[in-house]
Amino acid sequence: MTSAREQLINFIKEEAVFHGDFTLTSGKKATYYVDMRKISLDHRVAPLIGQVMLDVLAQIPDVDAVGGLTMGADPIATAVLHQGAAKGLTYDAFVVRKEPKDHGRGRQVEGPDLVGKRVVVLEDTSTTGGSPLKAIEALEKVGAEIAGVAVVVDRATDARQRIETAGYPYFYAIGLEDLGLEPQ
Repeated sequence: MTSAREQLINFIKEEAVFHGDFTLTSGKKATYYVDMRKISLDHRVAPLIGQVMLDVLAQIPDVDAVGGLTMGADPIATAVLHQGAAKGLTYDAFVVRKEPKDHGRGRQVEGPDLVGKRVVVLEDTSTTGGSPLKAIEALEKVGAEIAGVAVVVDRATDARQRIETAGYPYFYAIGLEDLGLEPQ
């Protein structure tokens, strides 16, 4: 039987890696693009993402909640929440808006109260590390304790270095070598 991680790698290779000329968030050019949003909302793949990320989260002690900057992190957090609940785990999920709402309660972080809670910031793919760092800034303002950053696909860019230099542990589930790709 093929593991959840192996199945996820196959889905990413077959349905989320696009070859051509692309400009990344960093402004750098690349000959491939890993579009996790193409599959993270797919009924076949979301449970696999949740299972694989649960394995990553098992390396981080005492995590209360997971989430990150909307939109890339949203389906990842939901997958973790559901797969965790199915296994009796109690991970809550949260969403970090790019900016605080200008109406209602004016919140930037949505979900359960995170004051004093250990949270992991999730990301679908890493390019610059900017999205997790932006989410961390908002989470620290509401009193969350950052336990780390966990990424589904690490693009082998400077994201890891930026996050670790900022003082946060960095974890990932799948590297470019797993997808048969070279760093760019």
